Amino acid sequence: MDQLWDRFTQAQPEPSAPLVVVTGLLALAVILPRGSWLIARHVVTIAHEGGHALMALLTGRRLRGIRLHSDTSGLTLSAGRPRGLGMVLTGAAGYVTPSLLGLGAAALLVTGRITVMLWLGVALLAAMLIFIRNVYGALTVLVTGGVLLAISWYAPVEAQAAFAYTLTWFLLLAGPRPVVELQRKRRRGAARDSDADQLARITPLAGIVWVGIFLLVTLLCLAVGALWLLSPVLPAEL
Repeated sequence: MDQLWDRFTQAQPEPSAPLVVVTGLLALAVILPRGSWLIARHVVTIAHEGGHALMALLTGRRLRGIRLHSDTSGLTLSAGRPRGLGMVLTGAAGYVTPSLLGLGAAALLVTGRITVMLWLGVALLAAMLIFIRNVYGALTVLVTGGVLLAISWYAPVEAQAAFAYTLTWFLLLAGPRPVVELQRKRRRGAARDSDADQLARITPLAGIVWVGIFLLVTLLCLAVGALWLLSPVLPAEL
């Protein structure tokens, strides 16, 4: 147990500047092409639905279950008041959660807590698995958690750092894209029950305002997270 605790709490050395830059470019290379994005977007969906679920629990709503689908869509069901702050926070959490997770991961990485970041990811996925209500969703969460656990346990420190930075960059850079895709669908009238439109029905704010809020939060997380991650590369004056 002492060895396990030491491994969990031990700070890893600061990564090289090339690693930080290359992992960011690698994440971008996954996000931009449509083919790779459709696969990698499952990670964003897990974070999105996990955000809804966590906020539902934090605001006292009863979480009924989470479903993840092969087309990268998802559904989180909770019971409680149909209006009010709890419902608003639960509805608003989805699109911003991937970026907020990326920001939190960046904060851990800049302090050298690579193992902490990976194991926290495993813990969050394990907690989410309890509420998954379909086979595909369970397999997706199990595979994702298994990859995180295997890399944190068996991979050398350099490989852990490369994976952790790539994942963090991915969450930060990927965050705004689903928001942009959401607005494109709304423009075509193909997302009438989106998070933004559901929030518009229970708040004074229009759906486009909620889309703007989602985009602003994701871009702010990207800016701050990138500044933290690039600190070894940027001049000391910055």
